[in-house]
Amino acid sequence: MKLAVDHNSSIPLHVQAETLLRALIEKEVYKNGLLLPKEVDLSKQLNISRNTLRQAINTLVNEGLLVRKKGYGTKVAQKRVLSEASKWMSFSQEMKMLGIEVYNFELHISWALPSNDIASFFNVSPQTRVLWLKRLRGKKEFPFVYFVSAFNPSIGLTGNENFNQPLYDILARDYNIIVKRSKEEISAAGADEFIAGKLEINPGDPILVRKRYVYDAEGRPVEYNIGYYRADSFTYTIECI
Repeated sequence: MKLAVDHNSSIPLHVQAETLLRALIEKEVYKNGLLLPKEVDLSKQLNISRNTLRQAINTLVNEGLLVRKKGYGTKVAQKRVLSEASKWMSFSQEMKMLGIEVYNFELHISWALPSNDIASFFNVSPQTRVLWLKRLRGKKEFPFVYFVSAFNPSIGLTGNENFNQPLYDILARDYNIIVKRSKEEISAAGADEFIAGKLEINPGDPILVRKRYVYDAEGRPVEYNIGYYRADSFTYTIECI
């Protein structure tokens, strides 16, 4: 399969490379375990820098589509259950649609180092501090979700924003960033003591863990978000058309 990017296109090179990689890994040989070509060879073929190529690969690694092992190579990951909603909505929009008024029980802002996974998603050094936002939210009667978010430092968030307002309204109004897409990983788990304390349930009670990789209209990673939901207060529905 011949791979080529258009250097005259307005579409960022890393987005073009990502699109090409998505098509490449659909080939049966790669699904069956064949390693992808080496980064140095792919970058030469595409005539792009290795950093640009690595940004595209990192996106697919973070989505669970590729696995990369140092000294071995990169290959297609075994299938996991992921969702990509065609009509993506923020949490605030979801709750508004359901007629639920959302309350913030806790809101904490800090600057801290990212995990390796988050650094990879944002394509930054693990030594680059990122803005963290932790919120306990729910109905007036009780909290039912604990959110942990990290933000791409290239956005320019200061931490002085009023995060009692809808997050994506802030990004659109103050930073001209329109969130358009979210890749999600959803799993069931038992609440540990920390999450149980936040959600006012017992340790070991069932929760829904919803991990979101959020992108803007140009495919730039914006937010890494994990939500821990009380299982007795949240149902996730996917409509396939």
